[in-house]
Amino acid sequence: MLEVRHLETSYGSSQVLYGIELHIGVGQVVTLMGRNGMGKTTTIKSICGMVAPQAGSIILEGQDIAGLPSHTIARAGIGLVPEGRQIFPNLTVKENLVATAHNLAGSPNPWTIDRVLDFFPSLASRINGMGNELSGGEQQMLAIGRAIMTNPKLLILDEATEGLAPQIRADIWLSLAELKSEGQAILVIDKNLAALNRIADQHFIIEKGVSVWSGTPKELDAEPKIKERYLGV
Repeated sequence: MLEVRHLETSYGSSQVLYGIELHIGVGQVVTLMGRNGMGKTTTIKSICGMVAPQAGSIILEGQDIAGLPSHTIARAGIGLVPEGRQIFPNLTVKENLVATAHNLAGSPNPWTIDRVLDFFPSLASRINGMGNELSGGEQQMLAIGRAIMTNPKLLILDEATEGLAPQIRADIWLSLAELKSEGQAILVIDKNLAALNRIADQHFIIEKGVSVWSGTPKELDAEPKIKERYLGV
């Protein structure tokens, strides 16, 4: 579904990515891991068109989308749950969901407001509440709901559970597992290796803007030196 090859990205004269490689198959959950400041978010921004790569390719279902505007990439089928959630604070829960809703891919079972509220029941009682009135966990659920209302081919989550209470984190991981069971392809950044191992098909690790390792959760568990060197666990 998505293949990133030899990706290089800079902010002005400061180069951040020097050669990122990753691939995601239909229905797979793939992780992008590494210590803070290694280029994970820049990789996501490059995929989503928020920054333009200087080199490399980003192939989505056979089409190179590298350098296309972010709205074009979103309409091509990539849904983003950004770091910090970034919901619309002055819109209600319902308005946040309606604002992004479309089904350009023609999904036979598209996400709707009712379906999102069934998926995240705690949002149902807040449907007319403003975004800035929600708890952090509710905001993260809303951010996920807003992204899946685009009926994406690929859902990307940047720091999926950062700053959330343990029970809310557990609820988010269950939600992602359920999305996977429904065939949703997912790329996720998070620091919770144990939780990632339970849902991931493939891990990709980057260090200083370069891809340094990839493999399955089982293969990573068999490589304690890799975890210690690149993840600090």
